[in-house]
Amino acid sequence: MRIQMSLEKQSYDILLDHKAILQLPYEIKNIYKGQKVFIVTDENVYKFYANTLKSLLAEFNVSFVVVAPGEQAKSLAIYESVIDTLMEQDMKRSDLLIAFGGGVIGDLVGFVASTMYRGVPYIQIPTTLLAQVDSSVGGKTAINSHKGKNMIGTFYQPKLVIIDPDFLRTLPNFEYKNGMAEVIKSAYIGDVVLQEKLFKGQIKTLEMIERAILVKRNVVLKDEFDLNERMFLNFGHTFGHALEKQSNYEIAHGFAVAEGMLMAVHIGEKLGITPKHIQKDLRMILEKYDLGLLKSDPVTLIDDVFYDKKNTHGELKMIFITDIGKPVIQPVSKEALYECYHSQASK
Repeated sequence: MRIQMSLEKQSYDILLDHKAILQLPYEIKNIYKGQKVFIVTDENVYKFYANTLKSLLAEFNVSFVVVAPGEQAKSLAIYESVIDTLMEQDMKRSDLLIAFGGGVIGDLVGFVASTMYRGVPYIQIPTTLLAQVDSSVGGKTAINSHKGKNMIGTFYQPKLVIIDPDFLRTLPNFEYKNGMAEVIKSAYIGDVVLQEKLFKGQIKTLEMIERAILVKRNVVLKDEFDLNERMFLNFGHTFGHALEKQSNYEIAHGFAVAEGMLMAVHIGEKLGITPKHIQKDLRMILEKYDLGLLKSDPVTLIDDVFYDKKNTHGELKMIFITDIGKPVIQPVSKEALYECYHSQASK
């Protein structure tokens, strides 16, 4: 199936299906007339799929750039190293770049594509559930700074996204659970049916990915540059990003977002925004998909969340849930956050 991203400046297709990767040579020819293709991936993904890609793209002149796996790859040092290597491999402005891997690779390569030679064409091929339902779609690119996650980035759309659920067969169970947090987030901000099916455990992988992508697509089409509705996609991310940073990224993104969603519904409940049943149902779904509670102390994260990009004029724009599929943006002061956890902080 094809999902169209019809944006004002850059429209492209998301090709979603089992064995969609087999269409890669044909899809490249539709958007690119050259012969040189540069693929950036990480060591783990390269080990599994390098030979497959070389065989699929035998008619092209293919070069690889391979980086170490993990969140540490989203750094200025690795960003510069990737660009240097691409230049050494004689990549030109009109050549095609491919991000092949999980969310870290997608974010890093998207940022490389948007800035190298002031912009080169690229394709996103996400290989993890987390990247398939979230980071590969929407055109946000970023690397981390020592101040926080995704602080350095751009908006830059790919020429194509290819999502093949068959890649998930080699995905460790931990990484699958890591991606489920973003699926659950999508349900709570925009799809009642998805939330119900997740709650019952009655949904096939292809439909689950499609529904999560459509939630994100619908939001991005309304607000490509994160000025209003697109902030809904950050449900659970405010405290989640702070938790990742505080753990030096030893806590994986999805598990941090799961915790962040629980913090957001707790704060929303204290502020009279979120009904009480939301927290109970969300906790049950997270436990169902083994995204168990980290039991972190939210009070220790409050100072860090105010480094968030959504902090303006001393208030933080947080995403709260008024009902399933009905998110709202609400400015919150640091004092109000402390007050929401006053009983815990005073113990």
